[in-house]
Amino acid sequence: MSRKKRHWKLTDEEYEFIKGEVIHLFKIYNVRCIPVSGFELAVKMGLILRPYSSLNEEQLEEAMRDSEDGCFAEKYGEEVIFYNDLDKNYERQNWTILHEIGHVVLDHTGRGEKEEDEANFFAKYAIAPPVLVHMIKANSPEDIYDRFCISYEAACYAYDYYLAWKENYRKEGRLKDYEKSIVELFRERA
Repeated sequence: MSRKKRHWKLTDEEYEFIKGEVIHLFKIYNVRCIPVSGFELAVKMGLILRPYSSLNEEQLEEAMRDSEDGCFAEKYGEEVIFYNDLDKNYERQNWTILHEIGHVVLDHTGRGEKEEDEANFFAKYAIAPPVLVHMIKANSPEDIYDRFCISYEAACYAYDYYLAWKENYRKEGRLKDYEKSIVELFRERA
């Protein structure tokens, strides 16, 4: 019998908190360009990036057991994001780094399903916030794919998320304060 992986449904408050954390990070580290680079953000945060290709055989086996994409570790007083540059493309590496930054920012001490879902949402929101998708006047997943340098699959998810956001925006008739902050940060560069 196959067993489906359970995904936590985060509360509206948790989603809003994570969005606020993303925007706070963008402000602190002056993130103002599309596409959002997890590599650049990690460096600005003082995190060390270690590609899997730099690991010895034993370290690589350990890293791959932990995750085929990447992982975060605190070793010898340093915060390190390991990421798979061996068989993952740039888009996946960038998303993975943003995911791991999410674990750091959200102060996760464990790697349970809820923490993974929070980090996934963090990366999803950081890589293509709906208000930025709106700013570029996206009319299709292709528009998102072209501008945000994400996989086509991720662009389809981002476009669906954007359409839901756009409907809510139409109903409310205004941007939330953190969305206004994103617009200000990216206005000159979008």
